[in-house]
Amino acid sequence: MLSEVRGATVELWEMPIDTGGVPLDGADFDVIVVGGGPGGSAAAAYNSLGGNKVLLIEKEVWPRDKVCGDAVGGKSLSHVEELGVLPLIQQTPYYQVDSILFGSANGSEVRVMLPKDSYEEKGLMSGYALPRVQFDYMMFKRANEIVRENGGSVIQGFSVKEVISEGEGASSKIVGVSGKFGGARSDSPVLTFKSLVTIGAGGYNCPVSRKITELHEEPHKDDEHFCGGYREYWENVEGLEGPEGQIEIHFIDEVLPGYFWLFPVRDGVVNVGIGMLISEQRKQEGMKKSLKKIQKWVIEEHPRFKERFKNSRLVPGSKKGWQLPFGSPRKDAPSFQPRRGAMAGAMTVGDAASLVDPFSGEGIGNALLTGKLTSVHFDKERHSNGFSEIDAQRYMEDVWNELGGELSNSSKLQKMMKWKRLTNWFVNKASKKEEIGTMMSEMIASKETQKSLWSPWFLFKTLVLP
Repeated sequence: MLSEVRGATVELWEMPIDTGGVPLDGADFDVIVVGGGPGGSAAAAYNSLGGNKVLLIEKEVWPRDKVCGDAVGGKSLSHVEELGVLPLIQQTPYYQVDSILFGSANGSEVRVMLPKDSYEEKGLMSGYALPRVQFDYMMFKRANEIVRENGGSVIQGFSVKEVISEGEGASSKIVGVSGKFGGARSDSPVLTFKSLVTIGAGGYNCPVSRKITELHEEPHKDDEHFCGGYREYWENVEGLEGPEGQIEIHFIDEVLPGYFWLFPVRDGVVNVGIGMLISEQRKQEGMKKSLKKIQKWVIEEHPRFKERFKNSRLVPGSKKGWQLPFGSPRKDAPSFQPRRGAMAGAMTVGDAASLVDPFSGEGIGNALLTGKLTSVHFDKERHSNGFSEIDAQRYMEDVWNELGGELSNSSKLQKMMKWKRLTNWFVNKASKKEEIGTMMSEMIASKETQKSLWSPWFLFKTLVLP
């Protein structure tokens, strides 16, 4: 969608978003949400629709980019539709995903069609891919409307410097936040806002998430469960032309135990990137090989990809890296899985709660789901004296009940892909045996099918028997 601004044509998502006036210093809210990405926007919108006065805080100013693989699956789209965002997205350029191509180190490939029938039975759509600058813009724009229509406030360009708590250590309670506009060196005055519950949605380094683990003397970052990611946009990559088709995940020697991806985001533009566990990356010649350098070699030298990029063009300014906190279960976890994500006065969602899928790297769906869950667990009448520690524990247990099986299975798949011979054999077998492709397809949409993957008899008859 295009608009005219001072005689220049700009895309809709390149325009500023008017978020209205700034609340007074010391203002009280039912809910404060720190972070305006998909999880934060969903949490703010759902809690506002539940009758709460919400303050949504975003540290950047729109439009802003977010580094990601850019795929938006069926789980995400159900929330997107429920919040009224889908029509906005469908007015922008996007890529319709109908399948996933998996490639192994020995060159074997299998294309897994997305199970449209399974999604449609659940009222979902198979999947889109579009740049996060577009997707996040639409989510935040709609959340801004919903929050303000329900008596709340939205501010952007505001950095949270302190998450305020009362009491000592694990028995304390989070009661609000303080910060200022314009960043750390700004002369803007410090503003403080109070709430019955504060929701952390600020990504892998969210201040609310860090405060929760700090107060409970538990680890916030574990390199065995943190992934480094690197992304570029390329135009005219061979084999990925058109507005609909496959996305690609390749397990190749130079990237294992991570993977190299090619995700088209609109006709002619492809998100190209690498993801690898930070603990594994550090084993790669002591970090001498950065993901950026590895990707450059793959694009320019790898025999399977150099020809595909021969006539392609790198989009200027698109080279960016980031980190992803995986939702894989921890060994000897000090409290809750995958890590503590709530306490008296606070809950976290999405990346801030360490809920990124360990196998696919997808995090938007889990962010939106947990954003909605916060509105289920918070009630301003019941929590008029604040969100209790017992309620925080119920929230964390509910999150793991919803996502734990799925994340645990993905963690097993992630570990399996470290073994090159096993990956080569599996992909080669899948390319020749239709039942395996069907199984992989249904796994994407069905938690029950995911569970069956770890049945020894199921694996034997599917993978071994002719």
